[in-house]
Amino acid sequence: MNEGERQEKPKGARWEDGAECSRELHAGEILVWVPVMPREYQYPFELRHIVYFREVARQLHFRKAAESLAVAQPALSRQIAQLEKALGVDLLVRSRRKVELTLAGQALLERVEPLLRALAAVPGAVRATAEGQVGHVRVAFTGLAMATVLPGILREFSRQHPGIRLELNESPTAAQLVALQAGELACGFFHPDAPTPGLQTRVLLRERNGVLLPAEHPLAGRTDLRLRELATTPFVLFPRTHNPGFYDRVLAAFAKAGVTPRIAEEVWPRANAVGLVCAGLGATFMCPSEARQLPPEVMFCPLVGPAPESRLVVGWRSGVEPDPALAAFLAAATEPEAGRRAVR
Repeated sequence: MNEGERQEKPKGARWEDGAECSRELHAGEILVWVPVMPREYQYPFELRHIVYFREVARQLHFRKAAESLAVAQPALSRQIAQLEKALGVDLLVRSRRKVELTLAGQALLERVEPLLRALAAVPGAVRATAEGQVGHVRVAFTGLAMATVLPGILREFSRQHPGIRLELNESPTAAQLVALQAGELACGFFHPDAPTPGLQTRVLLRERNGVLLPAEHPLAGRTDLRLRELATTPFVLFPRTHNPGFYDRVLAAFAKAGVTPRIAEEVWPRANAVGLVCAGLGATFMCPSEARQLPPEVMFCPLVGPAPESRLVVGWRSGVEPDPALAAFLAAATEPEAGRRAVR
């Protein structure tokens, strides 16, 4: 930039390179600052041009269109002419007897109709989102949650909020905790190990476990079964990394019973353990609420004495205001009746 160009700005202003301008404005000079809108937002027409054109295209009559729009007919004609000039095409064929769309006018009408319908729907969609009537919530769960409280929560929530889409994914506790803290999940149904920083939880279920045995097992059907009587029975568990808290409670229960567990398999998800028990390959732990519907190949037996406890919570990030859709789901999941709906 040369010095002659620099002299065109007033004193006190700064040039692009940071230098201060030193020229004073003379009397009668007016400084006009016109910010340039980004190119992606620059259109050769305004929304009113499109609205006016659509009405003329519907009526194919300028006077009727002007009356419908509550504008003067000459003003309407000028707006259509401005639109044609901006687009560089004729949109209408005008005569004293009729008005017709050109091919370009028909093409424009086909494109603006869905656009205007979408714009008309924006206020309602925005209000529905703000009020928690629509939205998307990512939810993770364990097998215990789906076998106990979660179906009832989902049923009631879907009835009350049909416009909110739930994205459900079965995931072990350890993976849920990582995803929740990273903000990749809205909420999760998992088994707590210890207080988790950054998460808020609500307890939904706490129950002592019994054991699931193959139907032909010699101890199947016992109502006073003790863990020490299963010293020679192989057990199907899950990898400790998925839920260290419950895994350690299982080992602690065996230790209190004076038994060293025989762990035949470690599998996940939960349904696989039940399938292996059906196949007669061992026993597994299960809480009573989970044992309401079982295949005939297995039998649930409550335990007397030492037994691990299942703890199920719903958890979400603390310190972050839930969006309306998540707030609606948490309300359904944490209401007093939620923990009992599917346990009856």
